[in-house]
Amino acid sequence: MHIAVLSRWNATCGVAMHAELIVPEFLKMGHDVTVFAPYVESASRWWHHKVVRKDEDFVVRCYEEVSPEGEGGKINFDEILKRSFDVLLVESYGSVPHLEVQKLAGELKKKGIKTFVVIHEGYKKDLRYSDFSNFEKLAVFDERYVNELLNSVRDKTTVIPYPCHPLNPTKRKFAEDGLKFFSFGRQPINEYDPFFKALETLEKDYEFTYRVIRSNGELPYERKWLIQERKRLRDNREVYEELHKADIFMIPKGQTNGVVVSSTLYQCMGALIPTVVPNTRHFEMHEKEVVKFNDAKDLSEKIRRLIEDEKYRKSVVENAKKYVEENDSRKIAERFIKLFNEYS
Repeated sequence: MHIAVLSRWNATCGVAMHAELIVPEFLKMGHDVTVFAPYVESASRWWHHKVVRKDEDFVVRCYEEVSPEGEGGKINFDEILKRSFDVLLVESYGSVPHLEVQKLAGELKKKGIKTFVVIHEGYKKDLRYSDFSNFEKLAVFDERYVNELLNSVRDKTTVIPYPCHPLNPTKRKFAEDGLKFFSFGRQPINEYDPFFKALETLEKDYEFTYRVIRSNGELPYERKWLIQERKRLRDNREVYEELHKADIFMIPKGQTNGVVVSSTLYQCMGALIPTVVPNTRHFEMHEKEVVKFNDAKDLSEKIRRLIEDEKYRKSVVENAKKYVEENDSRKIAERFIKLFNEYS
């Protein structure tokens, strides 16, 4: 089967991560793949889309994203329609040119090529399709997307969870050379505040370091236990090298009303180190695989329990392991292939 994927690619965002986790699995299964990606110039207008690697030979950059101001958005139809493929998988997100995608799916439908869509949008207003009739099936990460965004086309939806990076467990013993906390990414500075407040209450009882890697500048904090490094982790290999040096991984996230998941969690859960997250909508579907906190006081208590209670710590890791085993990139790619075959 020749699978075409329309998506962000080689970029630091959850849309690209989804595609970049399943496409290699398609290739390992023996399928051919072509990725239709946005022009770098248009995609780079968005702060969270930065091209971080050279494109592979199967990548064709052929569409313009809608700008942050809501302008533009165009697909080079000729570049796509001249190519031969059996199915199109669209990673749908807020700045994809929705009506152009809808029109493209209609053109492909005339040729007997079916289009499937992965829904990343978290609000109804961001789903700017006039209708979904040109699409064969809409894949969502969990039932919240159906209930809150797509109830009117419920029969057209199917739940396929966001893929996890395959298991790559740490060999490190907990705090074997000192207790080490770790975060990375480009989240807004204020989202780190609970971590610092909690660690400040714990520093009188524990010796530890908190390592933060950010590509867009250091945090405006100075603490004796804080280690900061400004760099971009270019790929999952580098991410896991850093995770394997840590004892507790902390993901900063802010509150949102939209339906959303955390691609960072699914990218990193396979390292099997305890992961601490705020109680936001990103993590609504996870109760046992992560440690959730409500505020800095709650966070300090949860961290203290992770440090002191080995049984609790191991249970969090075991639940994470089980989740990754059930939803790793290979298994999720297989579910997409099964979906394509059902409608071929």
